[in-house]
Amino acid sequence: MEILGLSTSPSSGGAYALILSEVGGNKRLPIIIGSFEAQAIALELENIKPPRPMTHDLLKNLVLSFNTEIKYIFVNELLEGTFYAQVVMQRDGDVVELDARPSDAIALAVRFGSNIYVAESVLNEAGISTEPESSTLEEALNIEIEEPVKKSLSKLEELSEALKEAIESENYEKAAKIRDTIQKLKAN
Repeated sequence: MEILGLSTSPSSGGAYALILSEVGGNKRLPIIIGSFEAQAIALELENIKPPRPMTHDLLKNLVLSFNTEIKYIFVNELLEGTFYAQVVMQRDGDVVELDARPSDAIALAVRFGSNIYVAESVLNEAGISTEPESSTLEEALNIEIEEPVKKSLSKLEELSEALKEAIESENYEKAAKIRDTIQKLKAN
């Protein structure tokens, strides 16, 4: 996965949506993260170096001081709406896996230039598919539906349409809630 972008909305209460994009694929994964973690990721992506090390810079320096490197991070689970990740490190040929919040793991991954992986089960449950030929998320979700057809949509179809509209307007917090509702409906 690669980082497609960070977004916020006025109703998010300071939270941001980190959007991961499938490399060579057509799925996007929105993960709601805090403003501090969003800032840590954005600063590194923009190559902005603060005058003093931030927390994730300190962690990078700590990891490096033990002659260890981060090989990759793995968003491996989604339980009750909470994403889980592992930071996979290597030292002297030994592999060490640490539990982490995806936001912290990704903040470290961008500092180390490490790959970001997401379990297929997580991507299937929480990912949003887009048209493969679309170059942006907005283009992929720009779908025209005729008005008479719109009136006969089922509850699931209405939610899917609302999800697309929330993503188009970059309201990822709302999109995540709608996605969870769709998953519950599909489970029943």
